[in-house]
Amino acid sequence: MEETIHQVEATTPNYHTQAAHDLARLFPQAMSDGKIDLNVIKTLLGEDTAPERERFGLFWPGKADAIHAAQIPTTATLSPDLDHSVHWDTTENIFIEGDNLEVLKILQKHYYGKIKCIYIDPPYNTGKDFVYPDNYSDSITNYLDITGQRDSEGKITTNSESDGRFHSKWLNMMYPRLVLARNLLTRDGVIFISIDDNEAAALRALLDEIFGSHNFLGQFVWTTKNAARGVPPRTMLMSNQEYVLAFGRDINQVTFKGLNRDESDFGNPDNDPRGLWRSESLKATGKQNNYFSIVDPETGNKFYANWAFSEESLNQMIKKNLIIFPDDETHTPRQKKFIDSYINDRKAFVTNLGWFSTENATKTLMSMFSNRKIFDFPKPLDLIAFLINQATQENSLILDFFAGSGTTAHAVMQLNAEDGGHRRCISVQLPEPTPENSEAHKAGFQTIADISRERIRRAGTKILEERENSSSQSDHALDTGFRAYKLTDTHFAKWQATTDLTTEELQGALNFALNSADSHSSQYDLLTEILLKMGVSLTEQISQETISGLDVYSIAEGTMYAYLDAAHAPTLDQIRHLIKTCMPGRLILLEDCFTDGSGHADDELKTNIVQECKAHDIELYIA
Repeated sequence: MEETIHQVEATTPNYHTQAAHDLARLFPQAMSDGKIDLNVIKTLLGEDTAPERERFGLFWPGKADAIHAAQIPTTATLSPDLDHSVHWDTTENIFIEGDNLEVLKILQKHYYGKIKCIYIDPPYNTGKDFVYPDNYSDSITNYLDITGQRDSEGKITTNSESDGRFHSKWLNMMYPRLVLARNLLTRDGVIFISIDDNEAAALRALLDEIFGSHNFLGQFVWTTKNAARGVPPRTMLMSNQEYVLAFGRDINQVTFKGLNRDESDFGNPDNDPRGLWRSESLKATGKQNNYFSIVDPETGNKFYANWAFSEESLNQMIKKNLIIFPDDETHTPRQKKFIDSYINDRKAFVTNLGWFSTENATKTLMSMFSNRKIFDFPKPLDLIAFLINQATQENSLILDFFAGSGTTAHAVMQLNAEDGGHRRCISVQLPEPTPENSEAHKAGFQTIADISRERIRRAGTKILEERENSSSQSDHALDTGFRAYKLTDTHFAKWQATTDLTTEELQGALNFALNSADSHSSQYDLLTEILLKMGVSLTEQISQETISGLDVYSIAEGTMYAYLDAAHAPTLDQIRHLIKTCMPGRLILLEDCFTDGSGHADDELKTNIVQECKAHDIELYIA
């Protein structure tokens, strides 16, 4: 009977097991007693393996734990937060309050390979910002043991441990999150990460390892201020720039939109009837071997060079008056390139993005909150909008798992308002407490997540008002809402266990639990968790219906139905009527539903429902 029942998984995907299966498939010779023999794999790969003692890479204390952290499954889930949502029934945007490491694991099931663009603005590790306190981070004792900075009496022998631990904690935080983020990107997906000089070099090395150095797209530079202000530093040198590192999931699949060609770059000084043009080089820039001479038909001057075009092509260009010849042979001919002759109507942009006003970014945010400074150093809205626009199409999905003040979600809505797009945004923010003496706290915002949600809500309202007052009215639907969720522990008693348990301990905890669902959880909480673990979208349409006396949930326009009332077990006739009336592709029931009046397991009911589903080709899921 179990072969016809799909058990809902207790945790997020186990990448340890998945990696082992992949290796076993590629190297069956390496399997020994159900385990992978790495020595066999090294032998098979031969010279393609790196030497153990000397190899290039980024290393720091605690790296092994950080790698492991990305692979540990979690039983955590998300609970709907209807009170803080905007347009729950219609929106396709998402806001999640919680630790982004756990959230990224939860998102793997449905959103794996579906995110077109990720933008994050993580802590810069300046010593003043917040670094997420993961439970796998090094304790100071463990760190000193690893780095050998304690003598036999356990005393610190140098004063360098604070700096080393300072950087390792930041790397330990970033590594597993970036590994999980990469999984979510589409093949042509791009990740943008803001950073400054404090960790720019370490971040580049980290991304080279996780994404592959061959997938590096560029390190954008943007100017934060045009002049040195404030008290000068001791060195009398002040940085006025920050960076955005960009990597692709697969660089061969990535193409940015580029910029519109500007007519101001062209002219027509000779009144050519063919229109605007500009001069461009004719010389080869690659490895061509096109050395020959071309002749100016009017002066007879000869010009010898390695040309970008074949001799035949250049002769045709001369006949069409597309070559500009200089007055003498000491200079080089150039081609006449007309504005409408480009195959691509857009041009490339450079990694120096220019100046974006951080002061204006702060003022913009303050204007939305009664001129109160509720958030320090928000990113310029136009900078984030530019990056997202370059990397996405009109229906792309964007993720920001360090949401901060909510700039990314604001930028996505703004872009949609400008070009009629339907981009969707997932924002994730830790409920980091605001300082008690801060303007944010005084304004009633207890956490940064509170600020993020409210900024997105107010930005949506402002964008809609601006569109209504605009002379150029648009009739396309503009999504300015979001479904809010909060990270919680599992709602199923049988799955409640910490992620640091061993496999044996976890199995024991599962066997110990007698009930399936936590009695304190709502049916909607249970449904959300089940759908997440089945790989269903967080914005899937869900409605409630009453069929044959059963209060059921209809999911994805009736392709799935769920009955989750553990207090009232369904009868076989009720389930038969539900199946006959709705004919869903999937049916979801709680394990607790298969009980009789005294609370004992009703195996007969379970067997009959299984057979009923099998007869109608319905997939039965039990949680």
